[in-house]
Amino acid sequence: MSRFACDLINNISPYVPGEQPRDKRYIKLNTNENPYYASPKAVKSITEAALNNLNRYSDPESTELTSAIANFYGVNSENVMVTNGSDEALAFAFFAYGTRGLCYPDITYGFYDVIANLFDCSVEHIALNDDFSIDETQYYNKGKTVVLANPNAQTGIELSLDAIERIVKTNPENIVIIDQAYADFGKCNAIELIKKYNNLVVVNTFSKSRSLAGARVGYTIADKSLIEDLKKVKNSFHPYNVNSVSSALATCAINDKEYFTQSVEKVKRTRCILTEGLTALNFMVLPSAANFIMAKSSEIGGGELYKLLKEKGVLVRHFKDERIRDYIRITVGTYEETSQLLQILSNILKEKRL
Repeated sequence: MSRFACDLINNISPYVPGEQPRDKRYIKLNTNENPYYASPKAVKSITEAALNNLNRYSDPESTELTSAIANFYGVNSENVMVTNGSDEALAFAFFAYGTRGLCYPDITYGFYDVIANLFDCSVEHIALNDDFSIDETQYYNKGKTVVLANPNAQTGIELSLDAIERIVKTNPENIVIIDQAYADFGKCNAIELIKKYNNLVVVNTFSKSRSLAGARVGYTIADKSLIEDLKKVKNSFHPYNVNSVSSALATCAINDKEYFTQSVEKVKRTRCILTEGLTALNFMVLPSAANFIMAKSSEIGGGELYKLLKEKGVLVRHFKDERIRDYIRITVGTYEETSQLLQILSNILKEKRL
């Protein structure tokens, strides 16, 4: 660090993203990207004509994309704000509602702590149950902003819609933020609840289920008054936040419902195959409603297994947090990638037993 940095920057611990290697080709199962390409209709929409206006700023309201999102979910455009990825949406929400304090699980998306520290928000970390599920009652009547990833990162475990509604209902004077990065791979979507509750902020992304991680598009759906709050933050920080090419891609992607459904179903089917394969290898597997799986072997530690897999050309994610350090997190890849992974794991375990 330079001698010019402020104390906050000197003391902050930034988020560490998953590896994006350039040195060799890996079976890449470490950053929860969708293994299938983005909607072909969306990709084909980016013609030379679509690039001709890049000398102009993008639409600060992302009007066309906002309308498409609203139509998809059956809400009004005034209930939608488009952002540069869901991390930006979370940052805006933390800035707007975090000063009264935040609470979220002790094991969840690591970016929450980074944003909270950056904006000087006090945080209560609430321990997950021994089985890594969330005890919903621990979030009733909190007197502070509640933040829940659903399905949860890093576990993949999902709360029911009824549970989320009870949390929202018991916190009428506080904001509840539901981060739904992985919701399309599960059974629960909290967006319908924004029609009943004016204290709910639902954050979504195009990175996972719609295969647009590289386009950096996210969105928030909430009561009109909350969207007005968040737009104040956006326009005080990053008014032209979504570029015109990404906006066009996302608009076509959300309108291509058939391709979206097919892609999500393929991930779900392969998730089942991966779960069954890991279980057959005597891994303990957490029940996942996301596009990744947390698993551990009784024969080899998570850190060692991560290194051995990388040596053999497979990237997974390993976290050093005390409660999950024996686990590896595996993104659900294609059927072929999954088959290769299971074979490599089988070989590693055989070698370990020699």
